[in-house]
Amino acid sequence: MGRRAKSSTTKKTTAKSIAKDVADKVVKKASKKVQQKASNWVAKFVAFVILFVMGACGMFYFSLNYVPKARYEEQTMRPNMKEAYYVSQWCRDDFGKTEFPLWDNTRVDCLTKDYAIEFDFAHKWAESVGQSLYYAKMTGKKPAVAIIMSDLSDYKYVKRIERLENGIKIFLIKAY
Repeated sequence: MGRRAKSSTTKKTTAKSIAKDVADKVVKKASKKVQQKASNWVAKFVAFVILFVMGACGMFYFSLNYVPKARYEEQTMRPNMKEAYYVSQWCRDDFGKTEFPLWDNTRVDCLTKDYAIEFDFAHKWAESVGQSLYYAKMTGKKPAVAIIMSDLSDYKYVKRIERLENGIKIFLIKAY
């Protein structure tokens, strides 16, 4: 009888220790999963924050490339019109002379007391710079261009004119 009692108590302690071991393993697995999920969540959150900050910095950097150095004189006008419309609206009789003829049969779009201004759409920026410099030389006035922007992305052409650093005055006409 005594032996049976001993074996039943050892079986009870063995069963208790096995149950405890199993419970410990289950708890460890569950805590590992929770820790992994928590660490995955934290890692994802940190990655999201880093990507967000990098994206914001990139947007800021690219926006700097298309913003003019100085605040130019701007006018907002009706979109989808011909160049002559913008010249006539901007260069009125009290401001300057439109289509001023030169001795070589070229015409200055707008001649004021200070500037020889060439009007052109933004994508034709190089042509307007060349004409403006020529008209300034022929008239003894300062060179200026009036850039007609039909889209917000046309600031990149204004930036190109700025990079020339040749003293050309830039007027902006927003036609969008």
